[in-house]
Amino acid sequence: MSARSAGGRGAAVPALFSEPWQGQGVPSEGHGALDEGHGASYKEHGALEGGRRVPGEGHGAPGEGQGVLDAGHGVQDEGEGLPEGWGVPDEERLARAALTRLVEPGDQAVGRWLRRMGPVALWRALTGKAKPPPGATGDRLAGCALRAAGLDPVADLALIARCGGRFICPGDLDWPGQLDDLGDARPVGLWVRGPAGLRMWALRSVAVVGARACSDYGTHVAATLGAGLAERGWVVVSGAAHGVDGAAHRGALAAGGATIAVLASGVDVPYPRGHAELIERIAEQGLVLAELPPGAHPTRPRFVLRNRVIAALTRGTVVVEAQFRSGSLVTARRAQQLGRSTMGVPGPVTSGLSAGVHELLRGEAVLVTDAAEVAELIGGIGDLAPERRGPLVERDLLDPVTARVLEALSARGGNDLREVARESGTGCDDALGRLHELLALGFVERHGDRWELVRPVSPGDGARRGDPPNRGNRVKGLRR
Repeated sequence: MSARSAGGRGAAVPALFSEPWQGQGVPSEGHGALDEGHGASYKEHGALEGGRRVPGEGHGAPGEGQGVLDAGHGVQDEGEGLPEGWGVPDEERLARAALTRLVEPGDQAVGRWLRRMGPVALWRALTGKAKPPPGATGDRLAGCALRAAGLDPVADLALIARCGGRFICPGDLDWPGQLDDLGDARPVGLWVRGPAGLRMWALRSVAVVGARACSDYGTHVAATLGAGLAERGWVVVSGAAHGVDGAAHRGALAAGGATIAVLASGVDVPYPRGHAELIERIAEQGLVLAELPPGAHPTRPRFVLRNRVIAALTRGTVVVEAQFRSGSLVTARRAQQLGRSTMGVPGPVTSGLSAGVHELLRGEAVLVTDAAEVAELIGGIGDLAPERRGPLVERDLLDPVTARVLEALSARGGNDLREVARESGTGCDDALGRLHELLALGFVERHGDRWELVRPVSPGDGARRGDPPNRGNRVKGLRR
């Protein structure tokens, strides 16, 4: 039986991972079980190959020694290995999982170190097992040391597997490449719950964000947008917060569509608590993802940092109601910086809830009012919103001269032929011909030498079936 990495390449796991991990959650020799302090094992709960759950013994798994992470070895696969490029090596996955608990999301200094050193070397450097990264301060290293004392990435991976989730890293096939646009602020990895493939869903996704304390108007617009986008095959992405976020998710779910919730906590910690049921529904029908490891709780800075993931993951961001100081505007402006489409739904100019959206619309954002306009802006060729026009009246179909003759007629008492010709600027013969056309079309009627508009008929006038069409008032619009 040979040890192979999750990427299908034979590789020896560094000594870092064959030694006790800070004294907690260490796989015992040859068994792949966590220590008694955790009471869990990959054999009981399943291992993760390349970020995907592989059921362990008792769950329809292969025999002993398959799909189990043991001490000093990667995933045991009876020598078969996985396809080249399928995922990242186990030691790198464990290091990235550990780093999500060791450092805060969006730290660009950590991103630079990660790019230059790699995850395994960076973990060693931040925990005192190797030379500190260049530029690392004593305070940062002291903080990392405190967090490292409780690290157990094996237990975290087992926990996410029990939740039906997975941990995906840059290099996995399911990693959304558009997150790489964040540069050094790119997530170290993503903890994901839900059955769908994140990469494929993100290719056709749009963010709908807005005020938490939104108005009934904002709730209605967000739910309508969520449903309309879902019906057009778009994945609706938001932050699962109260207000606009929750309405957008519910709209997409109600339409039987796809939706992704990006949390500022661990994927097993529903926040806000009032949306626990909604987040669970999203995990069953869509995807719930977070940068933070299982059990992590949200903080104010983490909400702001979460917004950059929403902006980068999607093809465009729609803001529905936002005050001048709003996290939704942070998302929209980050989307602009990343070259994504930025849209806003207008509201009453007297509403402070729409003030931030209106300011956004004064810049580079595009005004949208429904899902069709959003799809037209971010979709492909042919995703056009329907042309919007006012109601068409019969007069619009008249040629200009005939319309001028019609306008020359008074709504009261009518006119003789000479008056019509004078008012319309035509000759008497031409005016007479036009009047007969209007007579045939039902616009006018003749009484001796005078021509009059057909009088409007109200519903109470007792009109009978077969009466001439009433076009006079519909054309003139008023009485003179």
